[in-house]
Amino acid sequence: MQKSFLSIGKAILALVVINVIGHYIYTRFDLTEDKRYTLSQPAISSVQDFENPVIIDVLLDGNLPPEFIKLKGETQQLLEEFASENKNIKFNFVNPLEEAEESENIIAELRKLGLTPANVTIEENGKVSQEIVFPWAMVNYNNTTIKVPLLKNKLGATTEERVNNSVQHLEYAFADAFVKLNIKEKKRVAIIKGNGELEDIYIADYLTTIRDYYNIGAITLDSVASNPQKVLDQLKGFDLAIIAKPTQAFTDAEKYVLDQYIVNGGKSIWLIDEVAIELDSLFNENGSAFAMERNLNLNDFFFKYGVRINPVLINDLYFTQIVLASGEGNQSEYNPVPWYYNPMVFSRNNHPINNNLEAVRFQFANSMDTLPNPYKKTILYWSSPLSKTEGTPREINLNTINTPPKKESYNNGNQPLAVLIEGEFKSAFLNRVKPVALKGTMEKGEANKMLVIADGDLIKNQVRNGRPLELGYDKWTNNYFGNKEFLVNSINYLLDDNGLINIRNKKVTIPFLDEKKIVEEKSKWQYINIGLPVALILLFGWLFNAYRRKKYGT
Repeated sequence: MQKSFLSIGKAILALVVINVIGHYIYTRFDLTEDKRYTLSQPAISSVQDFENPVIIDVLLDGNLPPEFIKLKGETQQLLEEFASENKNIKFNFVNPLEEAEESENIIAELRKLGLTPANVTIEENGKVSQEIVFPWAMVNYNNTTIKVPLLKNKLGATTEERVNNSVQHLEYAFADAFVKLNIKEKKRVAIIKGNGELEDIYIADYLTTIRDYYNIGAITLDSVASNPQKVLDQLKGFDLAIIAKPTQAFTDAEKYVLDQYIVNGGKSIWLIDEVAIELDSLFNENGSAFAMERNLNLNDFFFKYGVRINPVLINDLYFTQIVLASGEGNQSEYNPVPWYYNPMVFSRNNHPINNNLEAVRFQFANSMDTLPNPYKKTILYWSSPLSKTEGTPREINLNTINTPPKKESYNNGNQPLAVLIEGEFKSAFLNRVKPVALKGTMEKGEANKMLVIADGDLIKNQVRNGRPLELGYDKWTNNYFGNKEFLVNSINYLLDDNGLINIRNKKVTIPFLDEKKIVEEKSKWQYINIGLPVALILLFGWLFNAYRRKKYGT
């Protein structure tokens, strides 16, 4: 008996010592196979500088559908990890629709804030119902609020895939919000003008989005003709230049200024259409227009950097729809129809930029070739295997929607549409006569990055009543595409110095129950979970009584 008390005393003493040590030495253990609760170093760095409370309101509480219960649990676990790195991180879960009588007004207010609800279909015991959920978080710090989307939708994704995509995105989404709140000195982005680029209203949503990260200014190349040095000096004050769908040819002097900006370390995003054709041009009596090659005088420029944009159109059986009217007057009907010149392009998840993204919509896209040179070239998007190229000039007619495509002719697929170029860039004017004299020119620069996209409309948002709509949203079909997230990821990657974008490479897999087995084996597991514990208690009682009778003879 004395030995038993001694053993118990030692156990109690050991527990006390462990608790005392744990009070002074804090650590957490991540036992998951994919280490989804282990924050990456960039994520940890994103919260280390907060000196005041960061309040996070997560709008996931109340009676949630099963998939959102999982999302809530994963969000809570992740935020606990962030809170363990900085005690100023505080979070709570709220149910925005708790007051049923005010739900309509609350939904309207949340929509005004840009918080789009998710309509969830729930099927249980043969009954189908609709639930509205707001899968968002609001991160508040020093009178600034950042909205964090928690749900990642992908076309055709199952419930399990949707939750997996969302959980995989969580760490990046919150770390990105923390970085926005902590930015003290923003990098500068130049919007290049002067060659018929997109008007501001058509790139307004993208510029509004990146304004959280960067300062934005416009640089007009018209002045190159009179003062190229001044334009180059202005450009050097920016970290990245965006050239969005130019329609007028660049002079050699303009190209040389841009070339020297790039060789001197300036990043760039080029959105180029080598074919002149617009969907609006088809809305005439004939329902047709000619697609013509657009000479931008950039072929030699891109050739030196290792890519070539071909003056052809991509025709793809993986398409997005357009809406056409049929009938007249009040009898008109608007119906979505297939449009093979607007490819719906899915990511192959081969780079942090395109990892875990919704499908991207291209419009009258061209194909690209990659050329051998020392630079590293990563193809971020391809046309589908069931696609082909069509040369120009070519008549494009709306009547093609009434002609079933011949699948066997789509034998020229997997055409590159967006290429990331990285390396120590040499001047495209190396060993050539320079069109203008510039000071401080370089023949070879340090490590740099450039993104070339064979579609100028990828960055273009639609407009309703004179107001820009969200980039990637199609007002005619009410569909959302991943254009904005792709372009935001692109600029973050090109300008990211802290590796935050690499969090997107993290792979997370959430195990799910087999729904079919649940239905088939429901009764069996109910009996096991309810009946087995009762049977074990009865068996233990019987054995205990039998033991007592044997020992004491009663």
